[in-house]
Amino acid sequence: MTGIGRVLVIVYAVMALAATGRSFVQIVRRFEEAPLTYTLSAVAAVVYILATLALVLAGRRGWYAVAWTAIVFELTGVLVVGTLSLTMPQLFAHDSVWSAFGMGYLFVPLVLPVFGLWWLRTHRPAEVTA
Repeated sequence: MTGIGRVLVIVYAVMALAATGRSFVQIVRRFEEAPLTYTLSAVAAVVYILATLALVLAGRRGWYAVAWTAIVFELTGVLVVGTLSLTMPQLFAHDSVWSAFGMGYLFVPLVLPVFGLWWLRTHRPAEVTA
């Protein structure tokens, strides 16, 4: 993995660390205040960890499929949670990683899966294309 793929993995790793740290602190300190929001932050953390690992190992057929699944799930989550957090704010007592389409993270959660899917589409492993 070189160039833009390496940058993509680094950004996913940073997001994994940020989401994991945020969800851990939220769940430990004040889970009862916003259980849905904090659970969604934990789900986002797991997705970012899985996507990071899958992108690193995407040269292998099974991991390539895992990467696609994780990133499509991530994009779906950002779109659904982002939309719900704006249209039904009463569901979200506090912000999650994906609230308001990732506004708290400078919209990286909204843009990152688009680049991830583009990279996967343009960098198919040899055994998948055969």
